[in-house]
Amino acid sequence: MFKHFIKLEWKAFARSASFGANLALKIIMGLGALYFIVCFAILGTAVFFILKDQGMEPLATVSKYLIYYFVFDLVIRYFFQKMPVTNIKPLLNLPIKRNIIVHFSLGKTVISFFNILHAFFFIPFTVVLMLKGYGFHAVLWSLAMWAMIYSNNFINVLINNKNSIFYPLVLVVGGLGLAQYYNYFDVTNYTQPFFHGMYTTSYLFLIPILLVAVTYYFSFDYFKKNLNLDTGLAKKSEEAKTENLTWLDQFGTLGTFLKNDIKLLKRNKRSRTTLIMSFVFVFYGLLFFTQAIESYDNPWMKVFAGIFVSGGFLFTFGQFVPSWDSAYYQLMMSQNIQYREYISSKWWLMVIGTVISTLVASFYLYFGLHTYLIIVAGAIFNIGVNSHLVMLGGAFVKTPIDLSSSKQAFGDKQAFNMKTMLISLPKMLIPMGLYTLGYYLFSPNVGLIMVAGAGVLGFAFRNYVFKQIENIYKREKYSTIAAYKQKN
Repeated sequence: MFKHFIKLEWKAFARSASFGANLALKIIMGLGALYFIVCFAILGTAVFFILKDQGMEPLATVSKYLIYYFVFDLVIRYFFQKMPVTNIKPLLNLPIKRNIIVHFSLGKTVISFFNILHAFFFIPFTVVLMLKGYGFHAVLWSLAMWAMIYSNNFINVLINNKNSIFYPLVLVVGGLGLAQYYNYFDVTNYTQPFFHGMYTTSYLFLIPILLVAVTYYFSFDYFKKNLNLDTGLAKKSEEAKTENLTWLDQFGTLGTFLKNDIKLLKRNKRSRTTLIMSFVFVFYGLLFFTQAIESYDNPWMKVFAGIFVSGGFLFTFGQFVPSWDSAYYQLMMSQNIQYREYISSKWWLMVIGTVISTLVASFYLYFGLHTYLIIVAGAIFNIGVNSHLVMLGGAFVKTPIDLSSSKQAFGDKQAFNMKTMLISLPKMLIPMGLYTLGYYLFSPNVGLIMVAGAGVLGFAFRNYVFKQIENIYKREKYSTIAAYKQKN
């Protein structure tokens, strides 16, 4: 039966209307995965010698910070790891045992890249430990770490739709990290004996293995109980709330579309998390402007940060225009609406989000006026150029979004898709190139003027660009409707 399920998965992928785009994106994602695999393999091989040269005991030091390693892994999984359950619904009315469906769905998470990646760190590190005389207990420690990774996998499955659990957990661990940084409280004094004990004893490694079994059992039990057409897949009734937003009526049809988008952002987990991620991106620049990472301390990486700090909402929301409306796109296209008004409403929403992000990022003035001007120049470029590019790309990314999936046991619960970030990468190259060119040929201020000037120029030709985007959306209209009808 599992072999049959795998065949169905392949057919769903190969027969999709967006097969070409999906294949190209998977190739790009594969190259990105290969990059991270190489990085983890190099780190796993070298970390022993790096720590040894610093006068630290390698295994004890790694064990000390594993608590943060596993929490960070869980955070990454929560936002990026997709739950492979989208194609389960058609199987529910067939004579297939529910146990098989659930085992297959959970089994797909086992071979996830987010699990396999860690092997390229722990296996080389374990081999080095054994070569350096740490003995067979190093293998027991490695097995325990592998079990912890899979425990994270199934914990993510359980809490994937439970913000009330995930965010407080992140806040608590983040608070513990700050307390350790400022020497108030060191949580690693309590977690290190546990993780290091998996090497020094012959039995503690069994605890993570038992944890894998327990988390798998609860994940299996949870999904099996909710794997019903009349319960698990039914929408939960909630108290209805209405919002008039009458102040937008003065903008006519444009105001109507803005109303719909504002309500969408407030009422659905997938879109709400877009707002959360946009806020998180505001602090992304701290990696670049604090000079904490030497490789980031250069002109092109700083303008890269400026684009991301001001354009978090633009990239995470704008890249999926018009996919946010996929649930009722057919109805919209049957109405007498102007495509220009539809596109303009999305553009204004992205502009507003960019302006708000830029204002929130004003604390970067602490690092100097020029630093904040990089962010402002990036915001101008985002408004004038990248806002058009993301809408243009959206016409060809025909990926339907199920806004109600966060209320289902079996559904795509991820609110942030890695495809969004991968497609946005070309939008970085132009401003980075312009700033670097101006920086080295003239001065840093000239670099800023070139980036901002490109944004102003794009804004000046906004009407012409909108006309071209409108024509492309009209040309792609029926293929987009066909793609949105598919559930794979």
